[in-house]
Amino acid sequence: MEDRVTQVGGFRPPEPVSGFSVSAGLTALRRAAVLHRMSVAAFVRSLAVCGAAGLPGPGLGLVPRAVRGVRTLAARQRELARRWTGVEIPDPPGPLPPVPEGSSGAAARYRWIMGDPQTRREYLWVLTDPVAGGLLAFLPFALLLDGAWGVFLAFFGVPLSAEWDGLWYGFVPVEGWATAVLAGVLGLVQLPLALWAAPRVVRRHALYTRAMLAPGESELMAGRIRHLAATRSAAVDTQMAEIRRIERDLHDGAQARLVAMGMTLDAAERLLETDPEAVRGLLAEARQSSSAALEELRDLVRGIHPPVLADRGLTDAVRALALVSPVSAEVRAELTGRPEAPVESAAYFAVSELLTNVAKHAGAGRVWIDLRYDHGMLRIGVTDDGDGGADASRGTGLRGIERRLATFDGVLAVSSPVGGPTMVTMEIPCVLSSPKTTSC
Repeated sequence: MEDRVTQVGGFRPPEPVSGFSVSAGLTALRRAAVLHRMSVAAFVRSLAVCGAAGLPGPGLGLVPRAVRGVRTLAARQRELARRWTGVEIPDPPGPLPPVPEGSSGAAARYRWIMGDPQTRREYLWVLTDPVAGGLLAFLPFALLLDGAWGVFLAFFGVPLSAEWDGLWYGFVPVEGWATAVLAGVLGLVQLPLALWAAPRVVRRHALYTRAMLAPGESELMAGRIRHLAATRSAAVDTQMAEIRRIERDLHDGAQARLVAMGMTLDAAERLLETDPEAVRGLLAEARQSSSAALEELRDLVRGIHPPVLADRGLTDAVRALALVSPVSAEVRAELTGRPEAPVESAAYFAVSELLTNVAKHAGAGRVWIDLRYDHGMLRIGVTDDGDGGADASRGTGLRGIERRLATFDGVLAVSSPVGGPTMVTMEIPCVLSSPKTTSC
């Protein structure tokens, strides 16, 4: 279970580049080849954007579609930089700007591209990456080719020099076998140099990409404000929906029983002098109604904030959910304290919703729940061995969990290939307080 959760859990950046390793050099060479191919893809994207912007005719035409292609390629570069070097490049602080009404001509298209800071940065990046990024990624291969050329000259340099009327390898004139051997030695030195340089080139490429694509502090703050406004609105909507649910449950349940109990007692009062036996029956009915109303009120309060969560904390509350789950559930927890009460409540109900989804839709036989706290993040992993195919965009349950977590800047990640397994990871930034009473 540990390995399965770690794959979906928090990202562990690679170790910093140091020393020399043949295996690391070969791996970095393959990665440099990928980066060079992506520079070619950037060249194609730049042609698409420039061609779409320069097309005759009114409106923005194909420019938004071409810019979306650039943004997709930039997202791929961010992911590779994070995964290969640990260099984090922030995502765009917002979506592409909306297409303005009534804009026409090439000037309007370029105004739309250059008007948004992130779109402008990505446009400049896609123009420069075919040259700067491509040359940087090609550097270790240039060392390899140059080294191979030197080794070749060690064997065939003398006759080639005579045929070509002189030949140089770098600063060495190949005029005889001594200088040819020197060229071969220099070429051999460049082969391990290429393997040494490749990991550093990959990291330098990631730093260059971050310098080109990373948004400024003011843009991040503006995106943060927009995110807070959206999550606040979602939180208010969720709160109002919860209030309406409570009102509906009270109206249809406990309130109706209390009203019926009042009518029963009123009837008993009228019959008190004339029919004591009927009064006894009415009082028994009123007692049953009061017990049922009390039970419904307890269920309602339990749905708002379960007592086990308030008394014993998130770990024991999740274990209680696992005990009553129709699917066999295993809980592993490594929490040294308790999150804030709102975070704890959001995490509890998110796990409860996920277990409900597993029982209803997954066709699973087992589910594993992992709770841990790492570097300021409450991380929760829920993994089942069901049929897979879960998609947050197609269901209200996962989207509801996303909205609940977004209120606290939390994120939800779902990996659910067809055939399973389904792995759901939630991360919520928070601070743990001193631990309260909890079972071991």
